[in-house]
Amino acid sequence: MEARRRTLAKALSWQGVGLLSTTALGWLATGSWSAGGALALSSAALGLVCYVVHERAWARVRWGVEDADRR
Repeated sequence: MEARRRTLAKALSWQGVGLLSTTALGWLATGSWSAGGALALSSAALGLVCYVVHERAWARVRWGVEDADRR
């Protein structure tokens, strides 16, 4: 198992890669770095919200989950 600090560093570096690549794609599509950056930030925010909603919805699904008492 890796240290929590390493996991956090990897998550932050991955988010940075995502922000840079989405900014570059936005710039290619619009010709504007600010529009590309806005697209990247809004995409990251929307992705975070969708992830949380997705996780909370799956937390309600009991399919494929074993009870600790039944083992």
